[in-house]
Amino acid sequence: MVIWDSSVLFDHWDRYIQGFGQTVLASLLALIGSLIIGTIIAILRISPYRWLNVFGAAYVEFLRNIPLLVVVFFFFLGLPSLGIPLDGFSSGTIGLMVYTSSFIAEAIRAGIQAVPKGQTEAARSSGLSYVQSMWHVVLPQAVKVVLPAVGNQMINLVKNSAILGVVAGLDLMYYADLISSDTFLPIPVYTFVALFYLVLTVPLSMAVHYMERRFARSNA
Repeated sequence: MVIWDSSVLFDHWDRYIQGFGQTVLASLLALIGSLIIGTIIAILRISPYRWLNVFGAAYVEFLRNIPLLVVVFFFFLGLPSLGIPLDGFSSGTIGLMVYTSSFIAEAIRAGIQAVPKGQTEAARSSGLSYVQSMWHVVLPQAVKVVLPAVGNQMINLVKNSAILGVVAGLDLMYYADLISSDTFLPIPVYTFVALFYLVLTVPLSMAVHYMERRFARSNA
């Protein structure tokens, strides 16, 4: 019985590349969206208005404590039942975006709280609104603190993008499942899939470690 055949990669190269491209696209879209949503939620979490604070906290605690698969199925199966159809790629990407935003929100909140409160008070006393003081004064300083943590979440996001394969999102895992079904060679098929993911995650991990070392030196 044959368990390894390297020709699997070359015979199905087009499928691997198509899935890899979809994985990269889904990761980029989810990252951009989760950064925007996460920043907004982080600001709400430390808002002086209690109802905004409660909403932000509820958003984070709810999403951080349920499986990613449940979030994706909500968009893939739940919304169509309400008359809002979404394909596998869209529902998987949106679910990944919403789920990751809760973790990014916590990282950004920690970064904002690391900025001395006097910065916010000085900005408010100069006539800036709460949102303006956050955008122009606090967030630029918090970026330095949160970049390593956000980088780690970006790596997790890329790995979690494999969830698209469950909802026919045409990503790397989706095509890997098809190739495995056609060839009956799961070991080489998923080994090559792992290598494709490493092409994305290893450079990201190196960049995160570089930023951590650089910020540590600047703080010292």
